[in-house]
Amino acid sequence: MIQFTILKTKKQLVYTLLAMLIAIPVLLITAGQLGMLSGSLPANMGVTDGKLKTLSATRNSVSSQAKLYPDHPMNSFATIDALPSMGDTAASMGKLLTVLQTMPGVRITAQQSDYLRAEASTKLLGFVDDLEFWFNPQTQVIELRSASRLGREDFGTNRKRIEAIRAAYQE
Repeated sequence: MIQFTILKTKKQLVYTLLAMLIAIPVLLITAGQLGMLSGSLPANMGVTDGKLKTLSATRNSVSSQAKLYPDHPMNSFATIDALPSMGDTAASMGKLLTVLQTMPGVRITAQQSDYLRAEASTKLLGFVDDLEFWFNPQTQVIELRSASRLGREDFGTNRKRIEAIRAAYQE
């Protein structure tokens, strides 16, 4: 009788674990599709005194202005090159706008003659990354920043996206 009870308990444990293995991903996907994993728009977006928002405190952002924050702990991780000019502000930002509009999951949320802000969302879980681009009139480049709203690590997603934008922009 004791062996049967132990066997029954083990069977229940296996069924419970299987149910959890199925339920957890389903709940995560459902939460993502409902927008519960998108996070909220950070404060201080935009350009202030010639600077985009500062670097994230974790490994989930890249910025062409990382050099402006030499003592920031994520400085070396976040450093990425700005986009080159395609002539003047209008031509450069126009080309960038075209590139962003053709990228799946990217939505333009703010547009000025020298500044673009966009959101990039993942399909399955709905995680949102914020992208900012500013045509710097002094250096004649497009300064950029891309950062995840949630999480401590993006596994290189923001860097890969910016490099894909760079490749399309320079075509």
